[in-house]
Amino acid sequence: MSVRVLVVDDHPIFREGLLAALDGEPGVEVVGEAGSGEEALTEVVRLRPAVVLLDLNLPGVSGIEVTRILAQEHPEVRVLVLTMQADDESLFAAVRAGAAGYLLKGAHRQEVIRAVTAVAGGEAVFGAPVAGRILGQLTGQGSSGRAGAPFPQLSDREREILDLVAQGLGNQAIAARMHLAPKTVRNNVSTILQKVQAADRGEAIARARRVGLGRE
Repeated sequence: MSVRVLVVDDHPIFREGLLAALDGEPGVEVVGEAGSGEEALTEVVRLRPAVVLLDLNLPGVSGIEVTRILAQEHPEVRVLVLTMQADDESLFAAVRAGAAGYLLKGAHRQEVIRAVTAVAGGEAVFGAPVAGRILGQLTGQGSSGRAGAPFPQLSDREREILDLVAQGLGNQAIAARMHLAPKTVRNNVSTILQKVQAADRGEAIARARRVGLGRE
């Protein structure tokens, strides 16, 4: 029996390429596609796929939230993340939400196909670039020494600033709270956005709150 797959990605060109790559592959049947989190949840109910091949960066309901909802409401559906998000925060958030696998979009076609089959069979699959980080987290040997903290790629000061940003404070208020120059805070915020791969301050706030920052 073929593995029923739902492809979810907000970029039509990438989605079409993925559909073409999977089309006709023995043992894999693409039953549908979706371009947003809301559409993905609707299509899961309608199409009953075995595997959802899911991007994280989706409009509306995020890929992390889609994963969490599916794990709670449709535990029989396995989520295989396929994303550009290579940062630790996204990886561990997806795993905590219930993802069965995590691949980066540079993965070869056969790697994706093998991963689809493996997660459908109950295995956990992680691409080579992220597997080592998962192992380091499990063994307590993260390279930064802060692997258990949210956003381990940030310094302690940057994480404190992000926490205050997530509380809704502006740069001037953060500068006063931390006894820093406003320019220093502004430069730190720019660095933080780059490190957490957030397009703007609003996206950084959303991602920070998702992992528990921003609580007074």
